[in-house]
Amino acid sequence: MSTAEIRQRLHEIIETTEDKKLKAIYTLLESDDSDDGYTLSAAQKKELDRRLSDYENGIGKTYTWDETVAITDKALADRKK
Repeated sequence: MSTAEIRQRLHEIIETTEDKKLKAIYTLLESDDSDDGYTLSAAQKKELDRRLSDYENGIGKTYTWDETVAITDKALADRKK
């Protein structure tokens, strides 16, 4: 289906859909246009940049998938106690 056909079909749907669905469609499209609406603070950006630099320089701690699962399982088990 071409972009023009999709636009035409969306116009048809919008004209005939119920209000609840129309609001859901609007919310979906509106949130897509505004990216995710979240911006990192300067401190968050600085911390992520530091961690990325550590990783790229081989000094950041990383985990294998199996290690990640084990850590998560242990944390969940400790939480249940």
